[in-house]
Amino acid sequence: MTPHQQDHDHSTSHEHASPEAQTEAPEARVNGRQTGAQYTCPMHPEIVRNAPGDCPKCGMALEPAAPQAAAQKTEWICPMHPEIVRDESGDCPKCGMALEPRQVSADAEENPELIDMTRRFWVGVALTVPLFLLAMGGMVPGVDMAVLVPHGIRVWLELALATPVVLWSGWPFFVRGYRSVINTSPNMFTLIALGTGVAYLYSLIAAVFPHIFPLSFRDEAGQVSVYFEAAAVIVTLVLLGQVMELRARGQTNAAIKALLGMAPKTARRISDDGSEEDVALEQVQIGDRLRVHPGEKVPVDGVVVEGNSSLDESMITGEPIPVEKKTDDKVIGATINGTGALVIEAHRVGSDTLLAQIVQMVAEASRSRAPIQNLVDVVAAYFVPAVVLAAVATFIIWSLFGPEPAMAYALINAVAVLIIACPCALGLATPMSIMVASGKGASMGVLFKNAEAIQTLRDVDTLVVDKTGTLTEGHPRLQDVVAAEGFTEAQVLSLAATLERGSEHPLAAAIVQGAEAHDVTLERYTDFASVTGKGVTGRVGEQQVALGNRALMESLDIEASALAERAESLRAEGKTAIFLAVDGKPAGLVTVADPIKETTAEAIRALHEEGIRIVMLTGDSQTTAEAVAKELGIDEIIAGVLPEQKAEKVKALQAEGRFVAMAGDGINDAPALAQAQVGIAMGTGTDVAMESAGVTLVKGDLMGIVRARRLSRATMRNIKQNLFFAFAYNSLGVPIAAGVLYPAFGLLLSPIFAAAAMSLSSVSVVGNALRLRRTNI
Repeated sequence: MTPHQQDHDHSTSHEHASPEAQTEAPEARVNGRQTGAQYTCPMHPEIVRNAPGDCPKCGMALEPAAPQAAAQKTEWICPMHPEIVRDESGDCPKCGMALEPRQVSADAEENPELIDMTRRFWVGVALTVPLFLLAMGGMVPGVDMAVLVPHGIRVWLELALATPVVLWSGWPFFVRGYRSVINTSPNMFTLIALGTGVAYLYSLIAAVFPHIFPLSFRDEAGQVSVYFEAAAVIVTLVLLGQVMELRARGQTNAAIKALLGMAPKTARRISDDGSEEDVALEQVQIGDRLRVHPGEKVPVDGVVVEGNSSLDESMITGEPIPVEKKTDDKVIGATINGTGALVIEAHRVGSDTLLAQIVQMVAEASRSRAPIQNLVDVVAAYFVPAVVLAAVATFIIWSLFGPEPAMAYALINAVAVLIIACPCALGLATPMSIMVASGKGASMGVLFKNAEAIQTLRDVDTLVVDKTGTLTEGHPRLQDVVAAEGFTEAQVLSLAATLERGSEHPLAAAIVQGAEAHDVTLERYTDFASVTGKGVTGRVGEQQVALGNRALMESLDIEASALAERAESLRAEGKTAIFLAVDGKPAGLVTVADPIKETTAEAIRALHEEGIRIVMLTGDSQTTAEAVAKELGIDEIIAGVLPEQKAEKVKALQAEGRFVAMAGDGINDAPALAQAQVGIAMGTGTDVAMESAGVTLVKGDLMGIVRARRLSRATMRNIKQNLFFAFAYNSLGVPIAAGVLYPAFGLLLSPIFAAAAMSLSSVSVVGNALRLRRTNI
């Protein structure tokens, strides 16, 4: 590294290592190329090798292993309790909900839970409708059910119709309710099973043994009322709610399915002899050369080796403007090629591609728990037992003080309390919003590592930003060439660029590239030497050349005061000034600067409108940092910071009581990203930074932070709405079901209406969460 750039931000050091290099696994290589695949014998499948060759048993050529061979076993997870993971499908032991596959597939998959519930629902409808008409027909004016169907016959008909509905259609509810008791984890199915079970068993006993009931159970005609229709209708309505909820929940994974659907199925691989063939995407190996025709999707992440075109990257970055691509430019898999043909070299394949990583991050984030869920869990833990006590209290009060038949009123109102208070909506309130928000963020180029990042981002009041690669493009460019008396600008640039060819520093590369862009002829250099902390020296032709900072000039006894004032003025513009001396005399200056990203100024204005204080943390000199801060309107500067000091500076801000988010892209930013309450990695940076951060911006500009914060606020607002609906619904529903309005208004809530209201409450929560997909961020 050339040491003359002491003003330069230290974070640029990460540019020496490409992200591709960091993800390579030590697998088999063929002709120096990593294969990333396994090979097997078609006759002896037990023979598996990491490289092509011949079978040691039969001598046949090994073939690429089928993609299915590497398939991972499906894991099943609870959407409400992500800590519950099983190797096979089933029900959650905590909430009773059906487990879902952890990995989402792009193909349209049939949900076995939805199929089963739908089948049970339609059987329930077919039997419940005549049952309901039979039981409630007497309420129709002019219809005398006692004449049409005598009471004795009607009770047995109701029993016959209700039994399949309760015991077959509603059987999953009883199984889940029983498991909740065995697991000492009461949930919504505990209440459903208890409510419908009590209504059905009471009615069954009343139908078979009516003579055992005292007068308090009998109506004015001396008959014992049965509630088969209530039990059947409750089961059918709960099934309807389950079907609607499962369908709505399926839409929460729409964003992941859309991402998975972006990847092409095949790629056109160019062989060593120049021939081309279409191969399955799973067979593409690192180092393969692939042709991408106009209008086609880029198959994998790679680098352009031939051709020019523009790529639509909106499905990955959220930005609608096509991006121009030329030789040596990186391309992202699943992006759409424009009008030009490209040949790319595959650098990341399979699960290492950016699209695969995005899908994985979105899936993990959607299954994670937000801190607010802890409050919900505490409430839910006490809620079901409290409801059961409320139902018992309702039964006792009605049986003691209710009108005749008091016991019948007591039973039906207790059942209504059990059914209407099912806490399904309460449990769904947070997970559904997190799922939708994770997918929504991915569609905008914002990846949340977990639900905690979604929740906490809205609380940020201070944003700490690295300069290079975050505020700036991270690719320094030559800016100015200043010639001293006796030299021309062309000579100064030629000498500086010639000597800098011996350095690997990014600023040295910028000078060489600038010289090439100006068609300046470069000569040969000899005796190249690096002077630690100051610069480089060497001979160019017959001339002794020195290039570096003011300290280098002073150490060589070169009087550079004539250029010092000009150098300081250029540094005040945010540029790094480098002195050039020839044969012991000052020859000129060259300046290099890292251009500010086009979107940075707009993003900082938007963040200021959000009430966020911006702090720039940089290894640059105070002068250079102030120039950038002044141009962008940054609130505070902390300059001259060494990489290992960044986390300490973040900790100091937190000690002042600030809620800090840190945005960076370098390896040296990782400790600071981890220290901040919210770490934000620029997607154009290193994998280490992305792994340390709670939020990753695929596009790599600060506008993503604005979008992420707005989405965070919208998500938490949505969760609070869901929780309000759930709490308010139960707070109002339980007293009404218990009969609190009966003394004043004579109003009672039928268990049938309680079941309908309970089912609709769950669907309304899921529907409200789905509104996030249409939120304009």
